[in-house]
Amino acid sequence: MSWMPSNDPLLGDAPSCDALELDIVPRTRDLGDGFQVRRALPHGKRQMVGPFIFFDHFGPVQFIAGKGMDVRPHPHIGLATVTYLFDGAIMHRDSEGNVQEIQPGAMNLMTAGRGIAHSERTPDVQRANGQSMLGLQSWIALPAAREEIAPSFQHYGAASLPTIEDTGLKVRVIAGSAFGATSPVEMVSPWFYAEINLDAGMSAPLDPDHEERAVYIVEGEIDVAGDKFQGPRLLIFRPGDRITIKAITPVRMMFLGGTALEGPRYIWWNFVSSSRERIEQAKDDWKSGRFAHVPNEHEFIPLPE
Repeated sequence: MSWMPSNDPLLGDAPSCDALELDIVPRTRDLGDGFQVRRALPHGKRQMVGPFIFFDHFGPVQFIAGKGMDVRPHPHIGLATVTYLFDGAIMHRDSEGNVQEIQPGAMNLMTAGRGIAHSERTPDVQRANGQSMLGLQSWIALPAAREEIAPSFQHYGAASLPTIEDTGLKVRVIAGSAFGATSPVEMVSPWFYAEINLDAGMSAPLDPDHEERAVYIVEGEIDVAGDKFQGPRLLIFRPGDRITIKAITPVRMMFLGGTALEGPRYIWWNFVSSSRERIEQAKDDWKSGRFAHVPNEHEFIPLPE
């Protein structure tokens, strides 16, 4: 989904744990029809964690029969989108001709590069019957030297992603490497993303080898070095420290991060770039109809005024 990143300074709480750099409580926004998102990134004190530059938590929302989500065709440049669902389904269509129903636990990475347009809608069957939806959408900023690569789309079903299971612990490695396993997803810079589910009283380590890393608590409560944190919230940790996450209640969370990019990025609407001029060009290209069209789609989201 492509909701405009907020420029509001969403201030995090001052962390008391020495290894914790920032504690961000996402701001809830209602996008209409009871559809809510919680936005953790970008943040007034932190633009990125590794290359993660945008992080939205949407739902839970219940669509009644005959209703659904309709995000009309819209453009992106300079980033890759990751849509990850816990519940519900989304039909993805893009200007490269990719059509893919996104299901819970699947990895869907759309790399915009020099430019792509896509739509996201509730599939026909789920629209007819009604469905609940809960998930996350992230944007991965591309390295400056790779911002203009060709657009592409990767899809990996939940069963094709590495999973690690132990007593009270279940991990799915969505991208990169974590818990000794590596996802098959191809990336243009080093980053990682994993879903971790813990039973109450169980623990999981946050790998100290990643340059930048964070934990997003989707639901539940955790303990970190004696400090307690309840979801939803994003905890950003300093590099190098060994961190143990202990579940106070059953918890679902995401581990994420990676190597920091070479510099900050400009963000305007759905566009991310290291160049302000490139964003101006993308704005003009969309307004003038120079982006490739999504096949069989006849609507589009106009450029914001």
